[in-house]
Formats: sequence, structure tokens, C-alpha cells
Amino acid sequence: MRGAELLRIRQPDVMLEAATTSFQLHLQTPEASAARLFNASVVAAAPTLAVAANSPFLFGRELWQETRVPVFEQAVAVGGEAAGGGPNPRVTFGSGYVRESLFELFAENRDCYPVLLPMCESGPPERLYHLRLHNGTIWRWIRPLIGFDGDGTPHLRIEHRVIPAGPSVPDAIANAAFYYGLAQALAAAPEPPEARLDFQAARENFYAAARHGLAANVRWLDGREAPLRALVLETLLPLARVGLQRLDIDAGDVDAYLDIIAARTRTGRTGAQWQLDYAARHGRDMEALTLAYLEHQQQGLPVHEWGVLC
Repeated sequence: MRGAELLRIRQPDVMLEAATTSFQLHLQTPEASAARLFNASVVAAAPTLAVAANSPFLFGRELWQETRVPVFEQAVAVGGEAAGGGPNPRVTFGSGYVRESLFELFAENRDCYPVLLPMCESGPPERLYHLRLHNGTIWRWIRPLIGFDGDGTPHLRIEHRVIPAGPSVPDAIANAAFYYGLAQALAAAPEPPEARLDFQAARENFYAAARHGLAANVRWLDGREAPLRALVLETLLPLARVGLQRLDIDAGDVDAYLDIIAARTRTGRTGAQWQLDYAARHGRDMEALTLAYLEHQQQGLPVHEWGVLC
């Protein structure tokens, strides 16, 4: 992994995956709106990741603003993927937008990914055990899921896996509000955002956000390249507000949590930037950094209000 510094290690098992804790948001959706919401989540991946970036270090090396992304992509690489040659990596941003249905992705699972866990289940086929098990071994950053309600009725969900855990509970709820609002607003736009931003650009935006966080430049729906920080403040937060209003979220909650995203974006003080600032002031004592992080977290303040003096 090459970021501000280089980390080169060889790990004989998948335990590096333990360093990739995420805050996985699920969006249950009717089949009729699932494709639009999935594609909106793909378009929203870069900004939702950038505002939440929280892992700039691994083994004391400064790497990406969200190092969890390349760590996870390499930790469970199998076969040719480990050498960079696999055509279908198990952790992936995906191969394209959905055209009509999320079932296109389950067909891709069947056709393009060998079974990792050849376990046979004798339960009723309508529980889709084998389909769900196989899907659980393919970690798209935005992943389709099939689940069941309490009465056994199947449903579709979109799992937005791009957001890291932490730094605090208010930060996590704000991240969720930003994603849910932005995805709803983009999906409801008169012109589908996927028609205005090609998939390759959405993918490049995602990895730019993982590398550079709020300092990334991204290509947006008008075709122009823009600083991601300005895009969030000027365009995406108003969109997220509209989306949350469509969901009938309490106006006070909308203001409180989107204001956290706005303040975090204006100050640039994400979890990743706080860690970098702390290390710049106190040195790379990762144990001390973790203890200071925990102390601030337990106070319940969002990360843009954290100091680095202690």
C-alpha cells in the first residue's frame, strides 16, 4: 500500500480484515425503486466516504485517509487477485451500474465468482440459503442483500459498506443521515444521476476519496471536476436535507446531524485528520493516540470538536 508512506508486508491469513471495521448501513427498498437507489448509492460512495474518513495509519505508517479500503481489498484476495491479476476481486467497487434490477448482481455472482463455501443446506429453497451464502462471500462496497421479514416475506436491501466506524456516536448518526438523505435525493432526481456520471468516474471518485479524503477532487454530474469539500458544502448537504425531508425525518434531527457533517467538512477535522494532527503534535505513539481517541469518544462530542493538546 502506497500513500504518504509505503507499507509492504506479507500476511498468510485473512486476519488483516480485523483492521477494517465499518459502519454498514442497510436500506430496505421495494423492488421497483431498488435499481435507482442502488445506483444513487454508488454515486454517493465518494462523498459519504470522504466526510467519514477515519483510518490514516496502519502499523504506524501514514497511508490513505481511509486505509481500510485497500486493506480489505487485499486481505481477502484469493487466487490471481493476490498478485493483482484476478478479473473478479472479492472486495470490489463493482463492474457497473444496475440497469433494471438488483438481480443482475446475483446473476453476476453466479456467473463470475466461484463458490468459496461449498456448504449444502437442506432447508426450503424459497429461503434462498445458497444464494445468500454465496453473496456473503463477495464484498461489493455497495452490496445487494436479500432478507426476510418476521413473517417470512422476502425483501431487498442495499448495504452501503463504505463508511468506517467511529469516531463518536453523534458522528456515526450524522454519517447515516448524510447517506440516507443523499441517496434518497439522488434516486428521486428527474434525470438519473447514473445517466450523468459514468461508472468509471464514480469508481475513480471513490478511490480518490479513500486516498485523499475531503482534499480529493472528483468529477460530478455536470461533468466538471470539483474539490470534494466544496461539493459537499454547496451541493450535497442541501440535497441530503431534501432527501431526509422526503423521508419525513424530524426537522430538528435533520438540522442537528447535517450540521455535524457541515462543521466537519468546513474544518476538515475528520477522524483521519484528527489522528494525523495528534501524531504531528505528539509523535507516532499509536497506543497514546488510541487512548486519547477513546477518551474523546467517551465524552460524546463529534470529532470536529476534539482537541489535540492532551
